[in-house]
Amino acid sequence: MVSRANDVQFVTIHGHRRAYVKTGSGPVVLLLHGLGCDHTTWDPVIEALGRRYTVIAPDLLGHGQSDKPRADYTLGGYANGMRDLLTVLGIDKVTVIGHSFGGGVAMQFAYQFPERTERLMLVASGGLGPEVSPGIRAISTPGFHQVMGVLTLPGVRHLGVAGLRAASRSGWKLTHDLDEVADIYDTFKDPQARHAIRHVVRAVVDWRGQIVTMADRAYLTEEMPMWVVWGRDDRVIPVRHANNAAALAPNARVEVIPDAGHFPHKDHPHRFARIVQDFIRSTEPATYSRARFRALLKSGGNAPRLRAVSSDTA
Repeated sequence: MVSRANDVQFVTIHGHRRAYVKTGSGPVVLLLHGLGCDHTTWDPVIEALGRRYTVIAPDLLGHGQSDKPRADYTLGGYANGMRDLLTVLGIDKVTVIGHSFGGGVAMQFAYQFPERTERLMLVASGGLGPEVSPGIRAISTPGFHQVMGVLTLPGVRHLGVAGLRAASRSGWKLTHDLDEVADIYDTFKDPQARHAIRHVVRAVVDWRGQIVTMADRAYLTEEMPMWVVWGRDDRVIPVRHANNAAALAPNARVEVIPDAGHFPHKDHPHRFARIVQDFIRSTEPATYSRARFRALLKSGGNAPRLRAVSSDTA
């Protein structure tokens, strides 16, 4: 998929070509897409956000126009990739916004690189509970690549994509997100994309559901502004996971958008852009303190508050 509104740029890092869109000026916002998507999932909001911020929207490795090598597709690997991309682009700190699987990458980025993370926004994010749609669980099962190879043969794929798009227009809440699912299904015609997605899913999901969670380290968000946004009609990751986020990170603000599914930024782009603007305008960027981070790790979140100090303080 090619962005209609913004020019795609490329940079090669560690021998792999990575695609990204960069637009606007001001404080930097890093937009991380979900599984099987690419930067174009943010097209409805990039223009509005670009009026106030520098927006970076990459295609994660294995997705979109980025390379799809045999590589590290773990959350840690993706977080490292985002650090390296930002470093090449000369960007030090960001507000990171992650959707679905990209939310897991955003959390991992904030955990690994708190000194480079000003704020964290999770949009219908993974990593907040085990439940996930059967379709995503199926990707982790043996035989997925072969079965999808048959289902993406030209005639079969065209019929399947058309059926999904038709169902998405039915107005039923159960079929709310099928238009976006059709886009993802269409990308599976590329064998390299199928291999990459299978490796991504196996790193975070098994047949019982999500295996990666922020529960054991959510206390580290105490020092970082965090908002959670969800669509009330999400059928991919249940909206009740937003409540899990509130329980795990009591300082986080949770916003549930009515009449929205798994892609609230596409269902209500103007409202979503306002939420992002309000988030940035109403919160101070996190100030990383190595001493505070060390105290939190030692105490498991029960450390007394320390006065904010520079990142150079040991």
